[in-house]
Amino acid sequence: MDQQPLVSIIMAAKDTAPYLPKCLDSILRQTYKKWELIAVNDHSSDRTPDIMKWYAEKDDRIKIVHSRREKLIPALKEGYSQAKGELINRMDSDDFMPDDKLEVLVNEWLKYGKGHIIAGGTEHFVDKGEVGDGFRRYEQWLNEVAKEEKHYQEIYQECVIPSHCWIIHKEDFDQVNAFNPEVYPEDYDLCFRFYKNRLKVHGVDKVLHYWRDRSDRISRTWEEYKDNRYFDLKLKYFYQIDRDRDRPLVLWGAGRNGKDLAKLLLEEEDTFHWVCDNKRKVGKDVYGITIQHQDSIPDFDHPQILIVVTSPEEKVEIRKQLTKWGKKPVEDFWFFA
Repeated sequence: MDQQPLVSIIMAAKDTAPYLPKCLDSILRQTYKKWELIAVNDHSSDRTPDIMKWYAEKDDRIKIVHSRREKLIPALKEGYSQAKGELINRMDSDDFMPDDKLEVLVNEWLKYGKGHIIAGGTEHFVDKGEVGDGFRRYEQWLNEVAKEEKHYQEIYQECVIPSHCWIIHKEDFDQVNAFNPEVYPEDYDLCFRFYKNRLKVHGVDKVLHYWRDRSDRISRTWEEYKDNRYFDLKLKYFYQIDRDRDRPLVLWGAGRNGKDLAKLLLEEEDTFHWVCDNKRKVGKDVYGITIQHQDSIPDFDHPQILIVVTSPEEKVEIRKQLTKWGKKPVEDFWFFA
């Protein structure tokens, strides 16, 4: 037991009293016993602080912090400042863990050590009704990414590691600036910082977190999450990490996503190539750029290609075509939607 690493679980909670007991009970049931929970009360107006206090009196591994600044990231930062663990995990106060979550994550991390992140699968649930199709598709995609360890290959599509389903060494977490950047969505920004710092991600083909879907979750209600394409965030990191300005840039897709991304690209580039397969759009000038047919891509000199189509079937066909042309994911092309 003394040789096992201590896991610090950082959890911010704001007005989650109806869900908090189930969350905390799941942590107490963990088969891996060497953990501490830093539970941060983020200016709750319900019984959240009382529930935290009751559980902390029940188990001294639970420590309560009252956040001085309101909002999620400041609360996470305050919690993390109290962490004593060698390994770091994050938890959401309205979700719950399977009993072996920490055991699986720690045992997997011990195989690799510093410089590695372990990420597991997730499953959405609701108290009444059914989980929406969008969340089910996202969940299936996340679990496929974890299973095949395609985190960095797929990073520009969506957040590739759920905010609550990873474990990392504290020194590695500090290296990527922990919870310090006040950028939302905070979990997606963190994934990009893992990527930028070249930390290796290993996926676990197992559901290690149960993620509550509810109408008042912040991803549905906060302005920061309103446009869930996050093109600004994606492009910021693309230009920091992957953009080679000696190579031509190609935008594939001329729908709403393509037009919105094109406007942002023009803030970074004097010009770029724009392609699609829509006969009504090929040959037209949009924002001063003539849209070409996608079959012109082999004519470009070693291009970098950003793809913004949304149809899963189209994505499969595009990937096949690019592979046929000798293009490789991460090296030559990235899906941005």
